Amino acid sequence: MLNIPALRRTRGVPLPWGNAYGLARALLALGTAGTLAFSSSATLFRPVVTIGEYPLCQGVTAGGAFCLVPRGQFDPLRWLCVAVLLVVASGWRPRITALPHAYISFSVFSGIAIGDGGDQITWILSLLLALVALGDGRRWHWRTPRGRAADDGRGHVAEDEPVSRVTRGWALLGTSAWTVARLQMALLYFQASVAKLPHTEWADGSAMYYWANNSSFGFPEWIRPLTDPVVHSPVGVAALSWLPIALELALAASPLMSQRARWVLLPLGVAFHLGIALLMGLWSFALAMAAGLFLLLSPIGHHFPRPRATVTVDAGKRRGGVQASPDAVRPTSAAGRP
Repeated sequence: MLNIPALRRTRGVPLPWGNAYGLARALLALGTAGTLAFSSSATLFRPVVTIGEYPLCQGVTAGGAFCLVPRGQFDPLRWLCVAVLLVVASGWRPRITALPHAYISFSVFSGIAIGDGGDQITWILSLLLALVALGDGRRWHWRTPRGRAADDGRGHVAEDEPVSRVTRGWALLGTSAWTVARLQMALLYFQASVAKLPHTEWADGSAMYYWANNSSFGFPEWIRPLTDPVVHSPVGVAALSWLPIALELALAASPLMSQRARWVLLPLGVAFHLGIALLMGLWSFALAMAAGLFLLLSPIGHHFPRPRATVTVDAGKRRGGVQASPDAVRPTSAAGRP
């Protein structure tokens, strides 16, 4: 797909510190930040029938951030967590922000009363990515590590921002954590697809009709003029019900596929979860799953290339009638070298 040399290795272990895992970190952090920023403390922390008032602060959950302050201090702490998560999403000093990110994810998952699967996925993935980030000595997790080539889209490569010296132990830890995250996502998609099969509504293709009209997660009114003709069509509602199962099964099997097939699945999976967010309002869940998709479908240590620089011809030459042919002008890399 890209004319980039093979990943640099340390005694056979690939270096995991590309910007693909950085993108996953950013998506996870933005999802949690959105939950905290757009939900009031009264909504997040409230009594639940037969369970008690959240945060419960029992056992391991007593170590969460919201169990360490009085209830009257939840708002300042909530906004402090949002600030930290935005720093994480910016990519600054992943080695420093790794553990705070994982701790905030745990505190939110264990402390709020309205947690969902997205919060649990975020906590698990942020913990695994913390093990990757602890060995990442870059200033920004978007930078190209030393020994990795930056591709300009036309086959020209150049070395970019260096990173601190790495050890085989950190590389092995980060690669192992990424592998566990990949297996976790594959098992999650396998369970999500197989669990639907015994239910009559999914088997006969009518399940999405009921979800579209659900009082809590139904499609919003503003989009119903577009979705109702599909939902009320036998063929349309069957496609809406069966295609997600097929896609989830394909994602579950993706570790056994070629990398070319995984690149095809990546935009399909991201579009699938963005569609769920748009139609059902599950935005934090969608961001968590999108982060998981980048870990599942990208090669370990993958670094997406930066946008190609635009080459312009000097105005004086244009006025003088001199034109540069496309072959005569070589694009400039992100590092400023041809």
